[in-house]
Amino acid sequence: MLRIATLTLAALTTGLSAQTPQAPMPRDYFGPQIHIDGVWVTPVPGAPFTATVQVVSHSKLPDGTEHIVKTENTIARSSSGRIRNERCALVPAGFTGKPRLLSAHIYDPNTRISIFTDTATRIARQTVLPQPLRTPSAQAPPARQRTTPGVTETPLGDQTLDGVQLTGKRKTHIIPADRSGTGQPVTITDDYWYSPDLSIYLIIRHDDPRTGEQLVAVTHIERGEPAAGLLTVPDDYKVVDETPPPHTAAPPTP
Repeated sequence: MLRIATLTLAALTTGLSAQTPQAPMPRDYFGPQIHIDGVWVTPVPGAPFTATVQVVSHSKLPDGTEHIVKTENTIARSSSGRIRNERCALVPAGFTGKPRLLSAHIYDPNTRISIFTDTATRIARQTVLPQPLRTPSAQAPPARQRTTPGVTETPLGDQTLDGVQLTGKRKTHIIPADRSGTGQPVTITDDYWYSPDLSIYLIIRHDDPRTGEQLVAVTHIERGEPAAGLLTVPDDYKVVDETPPPHTAAPPTP
């Protein structure tokens, strides 16, 4: 917890000049839902690593008490661009150890095979995607992202953290009083700190006065090929192919 707080404090108080990232940008953070998302690992080749994603959610309940939960996921990417992302159970702030693994996602951009494993059922649902995900090289110009009406972006500058260069930006979304559910305008703030070298966000801070604050921080980064077991389906899982059949044209109507 202290390491996350230190990372965030360093990130949010740095104000150097911004530079344009040289890699395709990951997906935006969706905020708290049924589970709290971590980071999207872009399936780009040539930048293998393994890391830990620490997530902390801090909200204030209607009775005024504070509710803090956390989780810890493992992410990985091979030299070929094959990726792994996990979803682990949310646990109380005082919990020690690794939270229980709920599911994992493995994706290979070369074969377009996407696999979701379910720890409870020991089933791996496999789908061959009809179109490959974009996997440009880390040196390719960044792809343009769609802008959301009512959202403004502000550069936060550049910094180097634990030897990794980061570029920051803040997205601010103001929800009018008649749509906020509170009777007052609500400002939602998302801070992103992006690593062009790794093509992922290393720090994300989501702040919504209605739901609280979520902090996502990538730590314990190890460069090099991940352990083979992280990117394969365990032997005791049943693989179920859910790829839809090829579309065939309907016969002409007589």
